[in-house]
This record gives sequence, C-alpha cells and structure tokens, in this order.
Amino acid sequence: MRRPGSARNNPPVRSNDHVDEASAATATLDSRGIVTAWSEGARELLGHRPSEIVGRPAAELLADGTSPEPPLHLDNLNRWHGKATLLRRDGVRLDVPLLAHRRTTDDGTTEWFLVSPPAPAQDPEAEKLIEQSFVQSPCAMAVYDTRLRLLRMNDDMERVLGLPEDEMRGLRVPEMVPGPEGDNAERHMRLVLETGEPQHLEFSMRLAGRQRELAWSISLAPLRDRGGRTRGVILAAHDMTTQQTAQRRLLLLNEASVRIGTTLDIVRTAQELADVAVPDLADLVSVDLLPTVGNDKEPAAGAPGGRVMLRRVACRSIFEGCPEAVVEIGETGAYPEHSPTAECLATGQGLISNMTDPATVRWAQGDPERAAKLREFGIHSTMAVPLRARGTTLGVAAFSRHRRQESFERDDLLLAEEITARAAVCIDNARRYTRERETALTLQRSLLPRALPEHTAVEVAVRYLPADSGVGVGGDWFDVIPLSSARVALVVGDVVGHGVQASATMGRLRTAVRTLADVDLPPDELLTHLDDLVNHLSAEAGSGQSAGMVAEITGDVGATCLYAVYDPVSRRCSLARAGHPQPAMVSPDGTVEFLDLPAGPPLGLGNLPFETAEVELPEGSLLALYTNGLIQSRERDLDQTLDALRTALSHPSAPLEDTCDTVLKTLLPTHPADDVALLLARTRALDASQVATWQLDCDPTVVGEARKIASAQLTAWGLEDAIFTTELVVSELVTNAIRHAEAPVQLRLIHDRSLICEVSDGSNTAPHLRRARVFDEGGRGLLLVAQLTQSWGTRQGTGGKTIWAEQTLPVTGG
Repeated sequence: MRRPGSARNNPPVRSNDHVDEASAATATLDSRGIVTAWSEGARELLGHRPSEIVGRPAAELLADGTSPEPPLHLDNLNRWHGKATLLRRDGVRLDVPLLAHRRTTDDGTTEWFLVSPPAPAQDPEAEKLIEQSFVQSPCAMAVYDTRLRLLRMNDDMERVLGLPEDEMRGLRVPEMVPGPEGDNAERHMRLVLETGEPQHLEFSMRLAGRQRELAWSISLAPLRDRGGRTRGVILAAHDMTTQQTAQRRLLLLNEASVRIGTTLDIVRTAQELADVAVPDLADLVSVDLLPTVGNDKEPAAGAPGGRVMLRRVACRSIFEGCPEAVVEIGETGAYPEHSPTAECLATGQGLISNMTDPATVRWAQGDPERAAKLREFGIHSTMAVPLRARGTTLGVAAFSRHRRQESFERDDLLLAEEITARAAVCIDNARRYTRERETALTLQRSLLPRALPEHTAVEVAVRYLPADSGVGVGGDWFDVIPLSSARVALVVGDVVGHGVQASATMGRLRTAVRTLADVDLPPDELLTHLDDLVNHLSAEAGSGQSAGMVAEITGDVGATCLYAVYDPVSRRCSLARAGHPQPAMVSPDGTVEFLDLPAGPPLGLGNLPFETAEVELPEGSLLALYTNGLIQSRERDLDQTLDALRTALSHPSAPLEDTCDTVLKTLLPTHPADDVALLLARTRALDASQVATWQLDCDPTVVGEARKIASAQLTAWGLEDAIFTTELVVSELVTNAIRHAEAPVQLRLIHDRSLICEVSDGSNTAPHLRRARVFDEGGRGLLLVAQLTQSWGTRQGTGGKTIWAEQTLPVTGG
C-alpha cells in the first residue's frame, strides 16, 4: 500500500521483514485443559518438543503445581491475561506473561488459545519510527503548548489546512481557522488545560480552498510529562463527511417513507416529495406530471419522446414563493427534446446536468426567461428523475442547487431516484384511487335523487357527503317516495363496503325500495323483501354469476336500512329498521328523542323477522334519519356523539337547510372517514276540513247516494269542475266493492294538491284490469277509472284493502 504523497519509487516492504511469527510462543488447549497444539516459539521458550507435550495436561507445565495469578477460570471468561510460573524442560522456573482467548472451532467445540509475547528486540531506529508515526499518521494531528500556540502538526493536518507547518507554528486555532468553529475549539482546549480531562466536539465547516462543507470530529487530550504535569494539548481531527453524508441519506430515506404518501391525493403527494427533498438534498424541487395524469384518461404506455408537455403540480424552494421557478403551479410547460427533462423521460433514467453542459446551454438559449432565472439565482447543478410506477411514466421530479456550492454527485442521484420511486408509487396509487372514486361518485350521483319532490306531508332537506379518505366512496343512499292517500315514505340506507361495487349495489337496493313502496307494503314487509334481494345479491357475488361482475368482487353483500311511512291525515308514522341507527324525533317544543324502534337485523342475514313501530307525530315535528357515518367518531364515544346530535337538532323552528349544516358542522371532522347521508323531514298535517269520510251499506242502492254526497263535498270545496269525473270514479269503485267484496265499505275523499278518492272494504282480494269483450256486461269499470284519473292502485290493510284513485285538479284562473 502507498500513502498518498509518497514517492512512487519506494521499494515494497514485506511484512515478515519486521514480524517474526516464530518468536511468539503459542499453544492450544481443549475444554479439558489438554494441550492440542504447540508452536516452535513455545518449544524455544520451555524446551519441550510438540511430540512431548501435545496430548498431556497443561497443568503439568506449572511450577510446583502453582496456578496463575489471578486463577485461570477457563469456563467463566472469554479472555484472561497475567503471569504464570512455568517449568522449562531443564527444570528452570520461568515467569511467563500469558494472554488466553477462548474461541469456538468450526465443529462447535470450545478451545483456548494461549500466547506469550517475545521479549522486545533492541532497535536503534525505534525512536525515529515513533517520531514518524506522528508525522505520517493518517489522522490529522497537531500539538499546542499551554498558551495554546501551535508546536507541531503532522502531514495530514497540513493537507487539511492547506498550509505548511513552518508558516503556522506559533499560531492559535482561531488565527488559523477564523470563525465560530475555531473559537469553539479553543474554548474546549482551555477546558482540557483547566480540568485535565479530554474533550470532544463536532462541527461542519468549509475550509479555504474547499468546494464543499466537511464534517469534523475533534478529539482533545492533555499532554503530560513523566511527572504528570500538563505541558500542552494534542488535537486529533477526523473527517466524518462520508459517514455523516451516508447517515443523512438514510435519515432522508426514512423520512421520505414516513412523510410521502400520507393521503391519496395526487397534488399533496407530489408536494410531500418536494417538501422532503428541500433543503436536505436540493435548494429547489419541482414535480411535473403528464397532462393525462389526474384526469379520466390512462397515461400512455412506454416513455414519451420528443417535445413533451408537463403540468406543474408541486414546487418547493429554500426561498418563500419559489421565485426560481419558471412554471407556476397549475400551469403547463413545454420541454424540448434536448432538455434534461425530456431526455430523462425518453430514456427512463435519472440524469445529472450542469449549466455548462452543451444540451443545457442550448435549452437555456432557446428559453430566455429560463436563462434569466438561471443567472439570477446562480443555479449550477440539476437532476431530472422520471416518475415511473408499474411500468407507467407519470412525470418528472427536478432537483436544483444554487445556494449549495457543491454539484450533485452519483450518490445524490441514487438517493433522488429512491425517494422519487417511492413517491411515484404513491402518486400512482392516488391516481388510481381518484379515478375509481370519481367513477363511484358519478355512479352514485346518477343513482341518488337529483331533486326531492315537494310534498304536502313533509318539508325535507338532505345532505350527502362522500368519504374523504382512502377507503373510497361508500353505498349510502336516501329517498323520499310519494305514496297513495297523501302519504310519504322516507328512506335512508347504507351498503357495506366502498367503491364502485358498493355504489352499484346501492342503486339496485334503492330501485327495489321504490318498487316495493309502489306496492304499498308495510315497512316490516318491505324490509323482508329487501332482505331476500340482498341475499340473492350476496349469492351472485359469491358465485361470480352476476352480470358484469369483475373477478375481484367476492364475498357477502350487506346493508342497513330505515324505512318510514308518514300519513298526514292521521299524523301517524310507521317505521322499521334493519340494523340501522335509531332516528331522532324533535317535538315542536324542541325536545329531542331517539325513537326506540325494534332493532331488526342488517339486510343479508336472512330468515330473521322485522317489526314495525308506530308513533303519532304532532304537526311540526322533525324526523332526522341518518347513516352511521354521522355518529361514528374517533374523538368521542357514541353517547357523547348522540348528545351533540341532540343539541344540534334542538331548534325545530330553524330552517331545515340551516339545521343540516349545523348537524354536519357539529358532528363531522374536516375529512370524514365514511360516507354520510342525512335526511331531515318536518311533518305537516291535513286539516280535518280537507278530508271527508262516509261509511256505506253493502246495498246497490247506496251507489247513487255515494255520488250525491261526493258531489256535495266537492261543491263545498269549490271543485265543481271535478264533479263529473269524481262521480264516475265513485260509482265504479263503490259498485265493485258492493258486488265483489264484503262489509264494511268506506268512502273517503282527500282534498290535497290533487283529489284522492278511496273506497275500502273488508276483502283482501285485489282487483285487476282485464280486457272486456264486445258483449260483456262488466269488466270496464277499472279501465274507465284508469283512463279518467292520473293514477290508481290498491293497498292492503289489517282489515281488508283500499282502492284509490288520484286525479289532477283543474288550475283555477285569476
């Protein structure tokens, strides 16, 4: 090996010219103390040949059976040293220094290796070697007197400072290295003189003639004479730049793994990459993405070539506002083929470029604004690293230096490629998530009601907030369904899971609920049918037989639902729930109560009953239906959340839109972890003067009487224009009830925004339309009703059925 700066013609030195391996006496003992090896040096020391001693106990070599001091405990120590009195072969007693090491052989057994050093040889050159060991030491060293003036320094210290010893002798440290680092070193040197204790300090500084800052570890120790008096201070300096740089890079990698990818937002993830790299790696970092990243299109496969267009999504500088940047965030910049950005995209490899490189000079010449920025801020070194993930090119991360004078090195590029690769995967995850989320949101918006119908029975307001987290859009839904006889159905549901599949399942369930609601099923029966549908969907998902189902969709389908039917005539509300949170009911006086409804099982369990509860609601009452995303919270328990909801709802007279906003603001965090659906409904009641009811006998003669009383009631309501149609409807419905049903028969007229005519009887047989032949005497009644009215239908009740028909009232002028 050749020391830097030594003459090339120095002859090589062989190690055995100075090291006499045969002079050291060595022996090996097994775990029982039996000698297993005996060196030539041991033979020269004690006179025993290997054949005479190998295989015998080592204790036989001890003089008079004495043992080493301190005693040699072979089983408890890994190393022992001391003196032992041994017998030479000729019987002479010999005090021998011994060093014993316990070691494990290749076959797993334990043995002891003993060595006794030879007597030091008399070397007249030893003093000179000791002197040269200081001068030629690979560690930078210097000696100072008690006035802290330089006495000596070695060759390595001269190299570090860049000045010869003769020109610095007699100077203090602050005079050789001006600045706070030199003053700090001298303070510690004074402590060495005052306390006699070694001192240690570390700092980073750029020495004269150096382009980069170096990290130093300084050790200070007192120099004492033979009498123990402190005569000076020795300083040893170790260049720790390589170790510190490696440590900083590891810390930066660890920080990148923690800070990059905390969300599934493309822009925020890109900004996290820039924030991590500044200022530890670069003075300016920008992240540009291809225009297709973040929209509905999939980025093109392969590496883009030629002139490229990139959209700036993130930037970070050591200066506030990133004044060095040419392209602002959100803007699109063009990069010619010869630019480092386009080149790294074309090759798929990161690259380092300096401002003096021909390609960079050509690029700057073609862009005067960029050239002006380079000159203004002194940008001298850049790195361009492609953002690639799963074989797809997403964009470029550019790293620049201007305050730091050292240019980027290969290790810097490797570090930049590592953190950029991590960021690229996170950006790609965010891109994929964003696409799926937008798809699910679009699907969900198309399946949810775009506008709620105005209804006489209730005033409603709704809020739907999709989850703002990585779990994706859920399957929450709501609905307001007009029913017969001025009634209204209120629905809130939640499909288990998130994503497109949950949204699609939600759409199927909402459609099913509307279909079942049109049949006028009671809430418990409707949930039973809905439960059957969920079981069928779960079976389809498990077998993969559902049309359009992708391969990765497996497992059970589940949902919760709350279904309520409110009748403004009776002011009664029938409710049933399937694993859904209890609704809140706010009385006109502001009292909030969570309705204790029977807790039905979630949809999809099958073969379990649901129960309907009925409550009477004073006019002006407020019903709050919601999904569990509203009341699930990490900051408070369920009871505290329900108390907060109770407080937010305790103002029944406030506008419903304001109440919705208050509830969401009170209960939800900034970024809710789950979808939230909230439906508020303030009840109204039909005045008794708007409803007329008559009990009729099961006698055909009563049909005429029914027409008369219906006409009289319409006259009282001022609906003379509707009398003719209403008489025909009443005549047909009452006739059918008397002929084909049984008592009791009831006629009811409801004057709402439309006119509703109802005839109830004691039979559960539902009528149906049929085609009457030419000579048939009957069969045309319901057909006539269907043609004359806006809609008609039938619903089952506890004591029979009701046939209803609704007709649009004429618009009065003036």
